[in-house]
Amino acid sequence: MLTVKKVLNNNVLVAKHPNYEEVILIGKGLGFGKKTGDLVADEQAEKFFVLKEEKEQEQYKQLLDYVDENFIGLMNDIIEMVEERFSVTLHEHIHIALTDHLFYAMKRVKQGLDVSNPFLPETELAYPKEFAVASELVDYLSKELDLSIPPGEIGFVALHIHSALTRRSLREVNRHTQLISELVSVTEDSLNIEIDRKDVNYLRLVRHLHHAIERITKGQYFDNQESLKKVLQAEYPVCYNLSWKLMKIMQQALKKPIPEAESVYLTLHLQRLSKQ
Repeated sequence: MLTVKKVLNNNVLVAKHPNYEEVILIGKGLGFGKKTGDLVADEQAEKFFVLKEEKEQEQYKQLLDYVDENFIGLMNDIIEMVEERFSVTLHEHIHIALTDHLFYAMKRVKQGLDVSNPFLPETELAYPKEFAVASELVDYLSKELDLSIPPGEIGFVALHIHSALTRRSLREVNRHTQLISELVSVTEDSLNIEIDRKDVNYLRLVRHLHHAIERITKGQYFDNQESLKKVLQAEYPVCYNLSWKLMKIMQQALKKPIPEAESVYLTLHLQRLSKQ
């Protein structure tokens, strides 16, 4: 048995747990008629999660002041679906971040405001698994709320999922997606081409840039490619110089040194694209 610390609404309450101190318990009618100090059987809860940090507990309590109970129930179903698809327990912050984001996104949709997402193609390419699950979740929400949710929302949900899976802040995840978009734009300007977003070489370039950012962030570098570098420098000077330009942009954005070997792989990807 757990002791009720605070009733947040009819379906959600904060309880004292012997192992985790405070936990959030969720279940239909769980909080109805309950008051502080009452006992509640943990098996009555359909779900419970721990918000270890006091700040996160406060944020979640504030969230419940403006988000209605039905939506909280929907969000818990959605987060459970994500955990099932990836066979993980997500960082608890997703209960706050994703609920808050989707609550306001749905409000905008109801008001007929457009939810545009300029980084949708880059997000799908960078995080295909998260994107597929996000697509499923948005479809589920659309049916449950009887709303036509714009596809741009899938990208935002995918970033939230990736943030929770990797325990990286949404700000950092967003920054990397925007950086890839900027690098693609610089490539188009420099080569004076308009890249077909469905072209296989574009898909390869974006995936390569995404993995390069991951490697640089983690400090995992390629082996030296000095001999190939000299060949590419002589054969494809335009693409080779562009690869260095892109590397400098990455270096400034990530504030990390970029190994010279990256120029070799980037040049090969750029050369394939320039043939268009």
